[in-house]
Amino acid sequence: MNFDFNNIFPLLFFLSLIITLISTWSLFEKAGKPGWAAFIPIYGEIVLLKIVGKPWWYIFFLFIPIINILIYIYISTLLAKSFGKGTIFSVGLYCLPIIFVPYLAFNRSSKYLGPAGTYA
Repeated sequence: MNFDFNNIFPLLFFLSLIITLISTWSLFEKAGKPGWAAFIPIYGEIVLLKIVGKPWWYIFFLFIPIINILIYIYISTLLAKSFGKGTIFSVGLYCLPIIFVPYLAFNRSSKYLGPAGTYA
């Protein structure tokens, strides 16, 4: 049997895309935002910024190389705080989002506390 890894990578990519979209949809709804926003590229990021309590114009930082990495780390930290999670969880959100975003979205004990946990 000849196994070719080139055929499995598109499948894994598609699977991770579906998991990410469904998880983000659920996460947005858990935060009281429209879930369909997860499917719209820039608008979805603006909704995420609203969830963590940052202004919409932070979206421009995401187009600047190197700065965008730092902003995503910052957003991951704020997202973890918004759902009552700590620093270690925010590292997981940034490094392994395919695991930590679905956990945050589908775990019944994760509740939205407000932007960066301000209403905790």
